[in-house]
Amino acid sequence: MFFYYLMYICTIFFRMKKYVFFIGILVVTLYSCGQYEKVLKSTDYKLKFKKAFEYYNAGEFVRAATVFEQIVPVYKGTDKSDSVAYFYAMSYYGQKDYILAGPYLKGFYENYPYSPFADEAEYLSAFCFYQTSPKPSLDQENTYTAIDAFQLYIKKHPTSKHVEEAKKYLLDLQDKLVEKSYLSARLYFDLGDFKSSIIALNNSIAEYPNTKYREELQFLVLQSNFFLAKGSVVSKQKERFQVTVDEYYSFIAEFPNSKFSKEVKGIYEDSQKFTK
Repeated sequence: MFFYYLMYICTIFFRMKKYVFFIGILVVTLYSCGQYEKVLKSTDYKLKFKKAFEYYNAGEFVRAATVFEQIVPVYKGTDKSDSVAYFYAMSYYGQKDYILAGPYLKGFYENYPYSPFADEAEYLSAFCFYQTSPKPSLDQENTYTAIDAFQLYIKKHPTSKHVEEAKKYLLDLQDKLVEKSYLSARLYFDLGDFKSSIIALNNSIAEYPNTKYREELQFLVLQSNFFLAKGSVVSKQKERFQVTVDEYYSFIAEFPNSKFSKEVKGIYEDSQKFTK
């Protein structure tokens, strides 16, 4: 009986301890919110300056950004203006809000080119545009922006510790453009618009001659010419099949051991029948 009574007392104690713990957290949270509200409403800009950095250093980036936003115009033109502007931008970076952080960081290094934070801001701005670069099937405006930003950064800061990373990201972005070009060219082929397909595929090859898709693109050019010839009126077939044969010779000269060898040979043999 005593054992069960003891267990009951212990259970009550641990439950109370749990509630006290949560109540403690709630009190601290409410107090913190109250203090934050006081900071926002305060006209003491030295206090705001101090608290903004406290929030930032504590990883409370949303609060930091809000307070920094209030003091950016106040400290403009002072010896603290670059610090306030930089950490205001970095508060968005800390939130991983790359859409806002990128332009803010870009604006910072353009306005404060001699600040000790300028190098880092320029690199992180390019990285933010890299982070907002969409998948290859979508519009690539941010990809081009990121490429320009990284190229400029490497040119301006050839000895920076970030150069190797920047080069790596640059290659990733360029690969994305190659894939975008490939997908766009391939789309015409998949739609059966072989005239447009030939133009788009050749443009893609010309723009990115060293693309990893080169063999497949060349094969699609050959196929497009073949299907175009096959679907042409009789008066144009011989000429177009001859073009296909010429494309065949170009293809096997560049890719003698192609993975498409079987299909390529079939296209050649069928085309030869028409040219004769």
